[in-house]
Amino acid sequence: MAKIQANSSGTRSIEVTEQHFETLEKYQLLRDLIDSHGYVDEEVLEKLKLNIRALLESEQGRDKALLDLCLDVIYNPNMKAFGLQQLFMKYVEWKNRGNANLGMTKRAFQGTPFN
Repeated sequence: MAKIQANSSGTRSIEVTEQHFETLEKYQLLRDLIDSHGYVDEEVLEKLKLNIRALLESEQGRDKALLDLCLDVIYNPNMKAFGLQQLFMKYVEWKNRGNANLGMTKRAFQGTPFN
């Protein structure tokens, strides 16, 4: 389990589980989410929410893990752009840790993690 800081002052946080990271990976929810400017802002968070809403309305939306991710993390009242940026960074750490255990050489880097 990881804890992400949800605001810049550090007074709010969100807990993210291994299953949350696996769901992000399964549906590739963070892939191509950030535009070319590279900033995580409220528009990026809204884009993620719209993508997830579309998934929930489809057959894939019947997945309990996706619903848990929404309730626990993405639609958490504390989730703001700062928290989403922290989620990106924790996801990259999680992905790199998984690759290290598999003996893989390809690594995700913070500058271009999802392209």
